[in-house]
Amino acid sequence: MASSALGVILAVLASLIITANVLVAIALLRLIQKSGSKGLYFVLNLAIADTMVGFTVVGLVVDEFSEPFHPPQIFCILRMAFVTSSSAASILSLILVACDRHLAIRKPFHYFQLVTGLRIGVRLMGLWLVAAIIGFLPVFTPCFQKVSTHGKCSFFGVFHPTYMLTVFCVGFFPALFLFIYLYCDMLKIASVHVQHIQEVEHAVLAGGCPPSHTTSDMKAMRTVAVLIGCFTLSWLPFFIASIVQTVCPECFPYEVIENYLWLLGLCNSLLNPLLYSYWQKDVRLQLSQLTAGVKKRVLLHLGRRFPGRGTKSLPTVSCLRLQD
Repeated sequence: MASSALGVILAVLASLIITANVLVAIALLRLIQKSGSKGLYFVLNLAIADTMVGFTVVGLVVDEFSEPFHPPQIFCILRMAFVTSSSAASILSLILVACDRHLAIRKPFHYFQLVTGLRIGVRLMGLWLVAAIIGFLPVFTPCFQKVSTHGKCSFFGVFHPTYMLTVFCVGFFPALFLFIYLYCDMLKIASVHVQHIQEVEHAVLAGGCPPSHTTSDMKAMRTVAVLIGCFTLSWLPFFIASIVQTVCPECFPYEVIENYLWLLGLCNSLLNPLLYSYWQKDVRLQLSQLTAGVKKRVLLHLGRRFPGRGTKSLPTVSCLRLQD
């Protein structure tokens, strides 16, 4: 019963993750074609990585509804390797987005010279290479593998504690600190900009209307704070509990980590498209246009299939009758 409930939760979560990220990816592709903004490629890559997270969760849903399910060891290792690599790609994509925004704020006049198509391609290729190395390292390193004692595929059933500690301490926490540092530095720069704008406008306008730039900058700082909080709250409990479980296997039940805390981390892949699209007006506009286009096509299809439904035909009047 508990396994079926977990399967239903995973199925709903996977559907929401895939749907939200696919819609945002389509909106970003349309926006890139219109505006040509190269920085949006990093956000598009984030949506693609989160979509892959959703598809890997679909495989776990199949496992949950296929019990009793006893797959071979290599199958579980490959399954969890895909899950780990896609999650790593999502986290690394957040770091690239943070670096891109930080560069745009730190060096606004040199941004378009520094961010070229070649450099974007190299960074994205490096991101997926690092994510693949992180996820598939146990596949090519037998010492990082562990004989499974559980009926289904799980992190702690196929990955050795040494690998878990290596990923957590060398991969996640430095990335988390870099992520927080970049966004906190952007907050600092934004606050300096707000202070300068207030000083200039108070000097020129002598206490006139409140500056509009201040409102937008404060909104941007609130957005950054929400992003930092969502990322930290989503993944930090899972990684801390996993380290405790790795060091002391009897101190923390692994079922709680994999059934609850890991789901909390997966929710970050659902929050990413919602957060990044909600505060970007252009993405919201593309989504609304996409929705309007789909609605129009559906109505046209229904009108052709059911002619005369919902509309009354107007009487036709000939020109000769009008003349009479």
